[in-house]
Amino acid sequence: MTSNRNHGSQPRFTRTAQVSLEHAAASHVGRRDNNEDALCVAPEHGLFAVADGMGGYAGGEVASSIVAHTLQRYFSSALAGTGTGAGTGADCGDDSGAQLITLAVRQAHDDVRARKVGALAEMGSTVAALVVRDGHAVIAHVGDSRVYRLRDGALAQLTCDHSLAEEMRAAGGHVGADFPYRNVITRAIGMREGARVDVVVSSLEAGDVFLLCTDGLTEGLDDDDLAALLTAPPATAAPALVRAAYDAGGRDNITAVVVRVRAV
Repeated sequence: MTSNRNHGSQPRFTRTAQVSLEHAAASHVGRRDNNEDALCVAPEHGLFAVADGMGGYAGGEVASSIVAHTLQRYFSSALAGTGTGAGTGADCGDDSGAQLITLAVRQAHDDVRARKVGALAEMGSTVAALVVRDGHAVIAHVGDSRVYRLRDGALAQLTCDHSLAEEMRAAGGHVGADFPYRNVITRAIGMREGARVDVVVSSLEAGDVFLLCTDGLTEGLDDDDLAALLTAPPATAAPALVRAAYDAGGRDNITAVVVRVRAV
């Protein structure tokens, strides 16, 4: 399922050889004229992703939709005929999920680049993805969309923003709330420099809750807010997160995908 319309989803359960995944998603236009966020929910492949488009006119909406559809199409094609989905626990090597998502993101980059003409010449997109495969969680991202994990009540951010603000912090600089370039990202799908995707392979434990979100969600919510809302079931948590961000005054598009891991 891919989308960049305002919506909330009903809970879904996907059983694998090792775990079952309960998941839900919600997206809202915020206080913008159109929703340039998109999401990909392909539980049959253990694949979940969010994308935040940019580029003015219809460019952002087009770019994020391309990213979401390309990821799902790539996984469907790569796994067709194997008799196994990405989350089945089949022994395909511990890095197979990392290889799949890296190649899928690169394909998304090529697909966006191929459409960058005319009014779409400046378009691009972020992406943040989770792949549950072979008993591992693979997290991949480009840009400032994020993946979090709630484990035993502790929230951890599993991605590091590819942004000017984050680079300045890493260099020891001070970035205040009034920093004028807070939203400038240094990597994006569709950039001329190519798609440099960061990939992390993490352990997977029953009870883990993953949140994938665009930056519109975290502009008005801090880690304590996220952790508190993620204690609810995904079908409750996803729309509650989006609503809380909107009520906090968020102006940007707001998208959240929540995935809870359950033991079989």
